[in-house]
Amino acid sequence: METILFLSPTESDGALGRAALEALAAARQLSQALGAPLALAVFGGDAAQVPAAVAGAGAKLLAATGPELATARYATDAAAAEAHCRAAGATIVVAPHTSRTARVLAGVAQRLGGRVDTHASAMAAEGGAPQVTRWFYKQRMEARLARPQRPWVVLLDGGCAPAWRAEGAPPAVEPVAVAVGPAEQRTQVVGFAAPKGGGNTIRPDAKLLFVAGAGWTKKQADGKPHLEEASELILGVLQRTGASLGSSKSLVDQSGEGQQVISFMSHLNQVGQTGASPRHPKGLATCCHGEEPHVVGWRFIGERRAVNLDPACGWARGKADVLYVADAFEVIRKVNALLGAK
Repeated sequence: METILFLSPTESDGALGRAALEALAAARQLSQALGAPLALAVFGGDAAQVPAAVAGAGAKLLAATGPELATARYATDAAAAEAHCRAAGATIVVAPHTSRTARVLAGVAQRLGGRVDTHASAMAAEGGAPQVTRWFYKQRMEARLARPQRPWVVLLDGGCAPAWRAEGAPPAVEPVAVAVGPAEQRTQVVGFAAPKGGGNTIRPDAKLLFVAGAGWTKKQADGKPHLEEASELILGVLQRTGASLGSSKSLVDQSGEGQQVISFMSHLNQVGQTGASPRHPKGLATCCHGEEPHVVGWRFIGERRAVNLDPACGWARGKADVLYVADAFEVIRKVNALLGAK
């Protein structure tokens, strides 16, 4: 019989992030489909808030905590993850796909003689055996995978499952000892660097994805570009709604062509075949045409709307739920005014 282990690091405040709660929900669903026991395990500087967050998911929670595990470091994270897998006797390990887990769990699978699959989008039981779904070739091909090797470590992408909602009594916490010596602590974390003034525009947990296209930088009705106003309007939406900012490839490519660009936009914001495939509940595209390479990145957006002056653009050909044939400057100006009035 399989033994499933949910494994995750904790956040700096001792809680579990949304991606971890999504992975927990997927692990719980898989355990029920297979009729297999589910073990829970976390590691980090503190896990005080975890039992209440995972209530109802399992009877026991393995926890490896301490100051040496507070920050992301390969040697200490790998040691903690390995200790949890051995303590639980896990044959299938489900973890959120974050930068911290992706850095170490492939190595942990190698230590245990198992296999690892990353960027999973779903997990299910088929014929009494576990299967993992993931996408290939820029999200154009979907595959279902099964592996005979154990343990099988699976990293689940964020946004692919509903987050676990605590119910019932918190599980009992069982400490797990991790051998951490001087050799594992040779790498020292000296601090963190973050953008100043809330400059982060990529927000995976936002309810809305706001995408700007190259039309924002083109000449407007008066024959002149209005880049400064465009920047103010876009930032206004982001600040008032807490939306995540996306971009078409044509817009972010303008910097390499010597053209004026929106200063806070980079290739990290790009959505599409050669960019990101976000999973926000709603998306609003402005000043982009909705052609196939860009729309590929929108396939996981729940509700898609677009603003474009061209009634025959790509969005109008069945790629958006609603198309507003209008000037994006006028629409977003009005939207900001309405949001500011609340």
